[in-house]
Amino acid sequence: MNDNPNQETTPILKVAWQRYSQYDAFAVKRNRSQLRLRRWVAIIGVLATLFAIIVQIYGFRSNDILSWVFKVLLIISPILGSILAAFSTKFYGNGDWLTLRAGAEEILKEIYNFRTILHDHADRRAYLENRLQEIQRQVYRGMGGEVVMRPYTENLPPYYDSDNPHSDPGFKDLNGEEYFKYRVQNQLIYHTNRVNKFQRERIRLQWFILAAGGAGAFLAALGGGFSLWVALTASTTTALIGWQELRNLDASVRNYSKVILELTITSDHWNNLETEERTNAEYYQMVQSTESILWSQNIEYIKSMQEALTGTKESEENLIDQVLKQSVEEDERLKESQDDSDQTLPTHSDQSLTQAQPIPNG
Repeated sequence: MNDNPNQETTPILKVAWQRYSQYDAFAVKRNRSQLRLRRWVAIIGVLATLFAIIVQIYGFRSNDILSWVFKVLLIISPILGSILAAFSTKFYGNGDWLTLRAGAEEILKEIYNFRTILHDHADRRAYLENRLQEIQRQVYRGMGGEVVMRPYTENLPPYYDSDNPHSDPGFKDLNGEEYFKYRVQNQLIYHTNRVNKFQRERIRLQWFILAAGGAGAFLAALGGGFSLWVALTASTTTALIGWQELRNLDASVRNYSKVILELTITSDHWNNLETEERTNAEYYQMVQSTESILWSQNIEYIKSMQEALTGTKESEENLIDQVLKQSVEEDERLKESQDDSDQTLPTHSDQSLTQAQPIPNG
C-alpha cells in the first residue's frame, strides 16, 4: 500500500481511510457481481423462450442430432435459470453491499468533519476512533454478523488522482477553499457525470423496450408462422423491464438531480462571498450543509435500491417456482404439437409454421 507522498499522516486518519477503502471496494465488487448474475438470469429466460420456439419449428426427431441439442438446451436453460436465481436470492438477496456502502459513506463524512470542523479540537482523534468503532459495529449488525472481506492493500485515498486538480490528497487539514475544491466541486462534477450516465442508460433501455414491443406487435399483425416469434419479443420486453426496475434509474436520476441542485446552491453561495466574508462560520456552515446533502442522498439511494431489490427478490423467488413448471408444460405442449403434426403432415419437410401456436412467455 502506497500513501500519497508529501502528506502528513495522522494514524487514526489513515485507519479511517483504510476502513473506508475496504468497505467501498467490497461494496463495489458485490454490486457488480449481483448485477452480472441477475443479467444472466434475464438472458437465460430469453434464451429458454428462443430454444422452445426453435424446437417447435424444427421439430423433434429421435435420429436428428441437432434436434436433440435444442431439446437438451430447452430443458437445461430454465433449470440453470432457476439455479442462478436461487443463488442470487441466497447470497445477494440481503443487499449487504448497501450496508457496506452506507458504512463507507458515513466514514467518509467523519473523515471530512475531522479535517475541517474539528481541525482545532483537542479530542478529535478520540472522537474519530469512537465513530469508527460505532460504524463498524453497525455494519457488522447490518450484515447479519458475517463480515467476510479481503484486506484493502491499494493506495490511500482510493480515488486520488494527482493529475486532477479536484482530487483530494486525503490527509492534511482543509481550509475553506480546499474543502470547496476537493469536496463541493468534486462531488458536483461526479454527480453531474453520473446523472448524465443514468439518463443515457434510461433512454437506451426505453428504446430497446419500445423496439421489442413494436417488433412483437408487427409480428402479431403478420400472423401465420410469424406469430410464433411474438413469444420471444414478449420475453425480451419482460427481461428489459425487469432490468430497468433493478437498475432503479428513475429514482437515481431524481436523487442525483436533487444533490446537484443543492450542491449548486451551496457552491453559488460560497462563490458569492468576498474574501473577507469567508469566515470560519461560513466555512463550517458550508461543510455542515455539504455533508448533510451527501449523507441524505446516500440514505435515499440505499432506501430506493432496497425497495428495488425487494421487488427483484420476489420476482426471482417466483421464477424458482415457475421455471421447472414451465419446462414441464413446454415439453407436454411440444409433444402435443408434434403428435398433431404427425397426424396431418406426412413428411418433416412439409411442416408449416402456421401449425405452430405461440408459446406463452413463462
